[in-house]
Amino acid sequence: MKTILITGCSSGFGLEAARYFLKQGWRVVATMRTPDADILPASPNLSVLQLDVTDAASIEAAIAAAGPIDVLVNNAGIGLLNALEGVSMANVRETFETNTFGTMAMTQAVLPQMRERRSGTIINVTSSVTLKPLHLLSVYTASKAAVNAFSSSLALELAPFNIKVRVIAPGRAPTTKFGENARARVGFNIPDAYTAIAGEVFANWQQDTLVTQSDEIAEALWRAATDPECPDFLPAGADAVALAAQI
Repeated sequence: MKTILITGCSSGFGLEAARYFLKQGWRVVATMRTPDADILPASPNLSVLQLDVTDAASIEAAIAAAGPIDVLVNNAGIGLLNALEGVSMANVRETFETNTFGTMAMTQAVLPQMRERRSGTIINVTSSVTLKPLHLLSVYTASKAAVNAFSSSLALELAPFNIKVRVIAPGRAPTTKFGENARARVGFNIPDAYTAIAGEVFANWQQDTLVTQSDEIAEALWRAATDPECPDFLPAGADAVALAAQI
């Protein structure tokens, strides 16, 4: 039985992925900053662990408790929507700490066991916003684009050890708590000079007919974990796939 460790399982993509892999008969290590086993189906193949990807001690404890890991999914992330002028450097650093450095830290923590076994897959969840410049997302895009570049170089580095590195780039998912959590964290203190741009952005979102559903990401993660022919960079979600096709 293979084991997958997924970060950020309290809601959205991570939660749906944990449910999906359980249904496929995998052992699932679902990690959250505040563990809540009740949101997942009871299963002898499920472990729910506390994990803060920005805390070295928390990472060490979770990896030790998880045991051997075949697939790591770096899904934990935080959003930031604002003009750069409206973002504090503390918010910038917080975004990179989770989205970028947290991904690197988790990957570094699992590599020794994968390298020794000469087997494993690391899947980094980034975003389709890295495919095309968009208003009010400069900081968030930078934090995810850095992971894309990190993943490409890491794939070369780890190929001799038979460790695969893949990126899933989801589109916008209005049904998840991602945007809600971003608003609660930093608010919408958009500077007055950018309110017209913000209004246009929000109006366009209202008209979007193509969005990403959580089950589409779960299916993409399954493909990345199990299909040897899966591309190393995979847009996922109707809007992400459509955007990638334009490039």
